[in-house]
Amino acid sequence: MNNRFLQPSHIQLSKSALESNIQFLRERSNDSVKISSVIKGNAYGHGISTFLPMAEECGINHFSVFSADEANEAHIHRKKSETNVMIMGMIRDWEIEWAVENEIEFYLFEPARLDAAIEASKKVGKRARIHLQIETGMNRTGFEESEYKSCFKKVTENEKYLDLKGICTHYAGAESVANYYRIIHQDKQFRKVLELAGSYFNPMPTVHAASSAAYLIYPEMRYDMARIGIAMFGFWPSSETYMHTLKNDRRFVNDPLVRVLSWKSEIMSTKWVDEGEFIGYGNTFLTSSKMKIATVPIGYSHGFARSLTNAGYVLISGERARVVGLVNMNMITVEITDMPDAKKGDEVVIIGHQEDKDITVASFGEMSNNLNYEVLTRLPSSIPRDVVR
Repeated sequence: MNNRFLQPSHIQLSKSALESNIQFLRERSNDSVKISSVIKGNAYGHGISTFLPMAEECGINHFSVFSADEANEAHIHRKKSETNVMIMGMIRDWEIEWAVENEIEFYLFEPARLDAAIEASKKVGKRARIHLQIETGMNRTGFEESEYKSCFKKVTENEKYLDLKGICTHYAGAESVANYYRIIHQDKQFRKVLELAGSYFNPMPTVHAASSAAYLIYPEMRYDMARIGIAMFGFWPSSETYMHTLKNDRRFVNDPLVRVLSWKSEIMSTKWVDEGEFIGYGNTFLTSSKMKIATVPIGYSHGFARSLTNAGYVLISGERARVVGLVNMNMITVEITDMPDAKKGDEVVIIGHQEDKDITVASFGEMSNNLNYEVLTRLPSSIPRDVVR
């Protein structure tokens, strides 16, 4: 008896796609800017435990996460001693001690957290690896203008306990031209703060501000390090970012970013349904002729949105198969009337390539009125992820 049970679907991560994306990104700055791979949201749905070791093999040695729990997962799964992990957001005071002990970098963005880092260092007996986040107009987290000098002074006075790794800020929506003037104003403010910081710190720590969009659109804002998220995985922050890049670099005829993720399942069963019959729950779809359908064991519990009812597509036998009937918790039904060879057990591509057809996360997201980011991060961590070439 075979005791190996398989999930209804699986995700594949392409190492060659990641290598291509990293090369493209490094070429933008002639490899002069360090890349920190942002792996918050379970590595944008790709899975920290699978993606991080693969990225290490591709030459990435700095990773940014949102919270201490993500940092812990990254710390557990890193394979190389030189790999660094940085927490950009949530870390409780008692978790700071864990971060200091395990040499995890983390943002400081308020006086109380600065004090907590000093106290944690004293308790643990190691210097806290810190990044000072500066408020420049995002109006979310970061030291305010009235706090700059006192913050810098306290850091210099506590070098025994604080290892200043970076000074950073975050731009408020660099992916949209609508935010242009706000971004420019933020960067001007940041440069003023850096000038002030230069009078306190010699040498200056690593300066970083750019996300994927800012890195691609605003070369002057790349500084020493860029925090690259969505672009690392082969997706554009926005259509504006894509158009801007291709307009300013005529070498590219096709999209230079390659999708790392593919999501696949299989046909669970097939059957013929007579004309004039409803398919699935309720009466959302009525057959207008005799129709052959396939049941696929994925649904909204797996991240396939209910809004894709009678609107979504998957790939079967190298062709697009439309969703017919309601998207259920664990199943969808698709039409395969014109696919005579389709049978139980055949591959179903939800996101990715099959023969010469393709379903991208972008199109998948547009059909469900979601962004790339939202669709990706909704993919459950329970779906197994494997690395392929």
